[in-house]
Amino acid sequence: MTRTFIRILMADDDLEDLELIEEHILQVEPTIKLDKFIDGRSAYEYLSSQPDGDLPSLIILDYNMPGLNGPQLLFSLKTGKRYKSIPKIVLSSSSAAQFIDECLKNGATEYIVKPDNMKEVHDLAKKLVSLAAKTH
Repeated sequence: MTRTFIRILMADDDLEDLELIEEHILQVEPTIKLDKFIDGRSAYEYLSSQPDGDLPSLIILDYNMPGLNGPQLLFSLKTGKRYKSIPKIVLSSSSAAQFIDECLKNGATEYIVKPDNMKEVHDLAKKLVSLAAKTH
């Protein structure tokens, strides 16, 4: 049976960032189900416990988190074939080339520097919803 809603997993230890992105995603598409985590380890444990049919359509990770950081979590997901088709986006406040390269090598679909104004946040939310809808 196909889900009637889109599911997105978000992991970020900054609660304000998590809530801000969630708010804008829900403005764009109110029916989206968001699974939110404040560290990489709990996000990984959640993903590992989900049946294939309940995996998210999109995974959004912060670069720097406790437990497992974004690149470590990406690497863990890269070894599991069931996660291969899920786009993985890293959101970070850093634009350091070494961070970007590390994430892309570990399986990120895209690395995005966190927006610094509300219009950019809303544009990002539209992009994320569109990406999740494509893989739903």
